[in-house]
Amino acid sequence: MALRRTLGLAARPYSQRAAKDWLTEDFLDALRAVVGSANVSTATVVREQHGRDESMHRCCPPDAVVWPQNVEQASLLATACYSRGVPIIPFGTGTGLEGGVTAVQGGVCFNLTRMDQISALNTEDFTVAVEPGVTRKTLNSFLRDSGLWFPVDPGADASLCGMAATGASGTNAVRYGTMRHNVLNLQVVLPDGRVLHTAGQNRRPRKSAAGYQLTGLFVGSEGTLGLITQATLRLHGIPEATAAATCAFPSVQAAVDSTVQVLQAGIPIARIEFLDEVMMVACNRYSGLSYPEQPTLFLEFHGSEQSVEEQVQATGEIAQLNGGSEFLWAREQEARNQLWNARHNAWYAALALRPGKKGYSTDVCVPISRLPAVLVETKQDLLAFRLTGPIVGHVGDGNFHCLLIFDPEDPDENGRVKEFTLRLARRALAMDGTCTGEHGVGLGKRQFLREEVGEVALSTMRQIKATLDPKNLMNPGKVL
Repeated sequence: MALRRTLGLAARPYSQRAAKDWLTEDFLDALRAVVGSANVSTATVVREQHGRDESMHRCCPPDAVVWPQNVEQASLLATACYSRGVPIIPFGTGTGLEGGVTAVQGGVCFNLTRMDQISALNTEDFTVAVEPGVTRKTLNSFLRDSGLWFPVDPGADASLCGMAATGASGTNAVRYGTMRHNVLNLQVVLPDGRVLHTAGQNRRPRKSAAGYQLTGLFVGSEGTLGLITQATLRLHGIPEATAAATCAFPSVQAAVDSTVQVLQAGIPIARIEFLDEVMMVACNRYSGLSYPEQPTLFLEFHGSEQSVEEQVQATGEIAQLNGGSEFLWAREQEARNQLWNARHNAWYAALALRPGKKGYSTDVCVPISRLPAVLVETKQDLLAFRLTGPIVGHVGDGNFHCLLIFDPEDPDENGRVKEFTLRLARRALAMDGTCTGEHGVGLGKRQFLREEVGEVALSTMRQIKATLDPKNLMNPGKVL
C-alpha cells in the first residue's frame, strides 16, 4: 500500500475485474509459446514500471508485459490478444508526457525495446531503417562515421519508433522538420496481427503520390492504430561548420520579436530556443552556469564556414535592433554540448526550483505571428495565478512549454494549475494554434481535441479507428 500511495494511484485495483475474463494460465502459456517464459511477466513491480510515463497521470499498470524480439513475434502476440479481446499497449522508453502508456483498461503491454536492429543504411540515398529499441542517440552514434545524422531531437533519448508514434519534434525542427517530415515508411503490426508497410515493403522514395498517405496516418497515432515495429527514416548530412551562442534580451517581447524577424529574413537557423528569466535562473543553478538571468535565446547555426558567418552576422544585427546582448559563443564541441545539455536538462532544473514537488509540462503551438502575444499573456497568467512556471520553447516553430512546478497535495494550488492550463490551451486555440505541438493528446488533452478539430474531423478519426481497430484494443482510452 505504501508503494501505491507513492505512485499516486487511485483506488481502482489495476483492472483485476477485466483481467478475470482472459488472464488465464492458458493465455499466458500462449504468450510464452511465442516469446519464451523469460519474455513474459506478470510481476507487480514490472507491471507498475510499464504503467506510467514521465507525466503526472496516475500509474495504470497492464496485466502482463511481453518482450517480442522481432516483427513475427509481435504479430503472433497481437493475434493472440485480438482473438481474446485483450487490450494492447505499446511501450518504448517511457519518456512520454501525456500518459500514453497507461493501461487504463488493463491488457498486455508490448515492450518493444528488445527489437533493436538498425538496417538498410543507404548513405547515397540518406535513408536508414530502425526498430523500436533504437533510440535517437544510438542511431547517431551508429551513423558517426558515415557523415550523416538524424536531427529530430526532443531532448529525451527516446525510441525513434516511439517518436514517430507521437509525432515528436524538438530543438532542430525549425531547420530539419519534425518526425512527420523525416519518416518515409513504417512497418506496422495491426491489431489483428497483420503486418502493414505504409509505403510498400522496402520502399523509400523521397516523395510519392501513390494512393492515400498511410505513413502520415500512423505518425502521431500514439499507438491507437497499431504497433510500429520499424521506421524508415530520412537522414541529413552533418554540416561542415556549426556555431552556437546565447543572447539575452531586456524582455520576453524583445526576444520573441527577434525570433520572428530572423525567420522573416529567411535565415536558415538550425536551432532557436527561448528560455525566460525564471528558466535561466533554474538552468544556472542546476547546471552550474553563469548566463545573464534574462529572457534568452539559445541559437545554433549550420552550414559552410562562410554561410555560418553570414547567418551569425544577420542574426546579430536583428538581435541588437531588439536590445539583445552581444552573443556568448560556444564554438567548440565541448562548449556546445554544455550549452545544449543545459537546455535539455531544463525539466530537471525546473523541478529543482521546488525540491520534492511535482512538475507538469504544457505544450502549445501557435502561428509564429501570434507567438509574442501568447507568451506575454501566459507570463501575465503565471503571475496572476501565483504559479512557478518557467517557460522554454522551440520558438522557431511557435511551440513552447510552461513547466509548472507545484504541490499535488495542495488542493488550492492544484486548482490554480488546472485553471491556468485550461486558459493556456484555449488561448492557443483562439490564436489559430494547437493544444499540443509535440507531446501528443494521450490522456491529458482529449477534451481539447474536439474544440481544435471540430465534430466532423473527430468523427472521421473515430471511423478510421473503428476500421483499423474494430474491437478498440489498441491503446484504448487515448486520443479519442
